[in-house]
Amino acid sequence: MAPRTAQRLLGTALALLAVLYLAWFHDDRHAAAALLVFAVPPLLLAVPCWRGGRRAAFWAGVLALFWFSHGVMSAWAHPERAGFAWGEILLSLMVVGASSWAGLRARFGRAR
Repeated sequence: MAPRTAQRLLGTALALLAVLYLAWFHDDRHAAAALLVFAVPPLLLAVPCWRGGRRAAFWAGVLALFWFSHGVMSAWAHPERAGFAWGEILLSLMVVGASSWAGLRARFGRAR
């Protein structure tokens, strides 16, 4: 995968994660707080990641560990909302993979 493709995938995954949170928490009692905590960070990181910002990609990878943990906890504790939780798990794994792609490629890629 080309570096530009990984950046685009990362930005897209972050935007989809924000949309998932908007759908998930739209009828929640504490929707404003939930959206502030969950939907705003991926939205703020999506554009710089799409443009190739390495610092934003790093923080997206760090936050993806939190999102992954939240998804696993939610899938286990609330089986009635497991679809949202599994979406969060898959998208957070995409974020980790895409944000780590350049480092993985540098470490395990062929020597030139």
